[in-house]
Amino acid sequence: MVNSALKAYVPVVARFDKVGRMIPMSIEWEDGRIYNIELVLDIRRAASLRAGGMGTRYRIRMENGKETFLFYEDKAWFVERKN
Repeated sequence: MVNSALKAYVPVVARFDKVGRMIPMSIEWEDGRIYNIELVLDIRRAASLRAGGMGTRYRIRMENGKETFLFYEDKAWFVERKN
């Protein structure tokens, strides 16, 4: 079951590479903490099965080594909230 309450919209700092791909560099969480993105592992069109929505899904590794998904959908960024 899809639950839009599991979708957390977040500000993201991104850059464009030389072929025009948008690459996220950091995420600002709701409490103001900023998390740097160490590495983008994968970029593809995909749905968020937990929170709903379809867009570009970035599989990212944060500076603490944790991997997660970051989505770009309709000109906004979101992450899936944990229960």
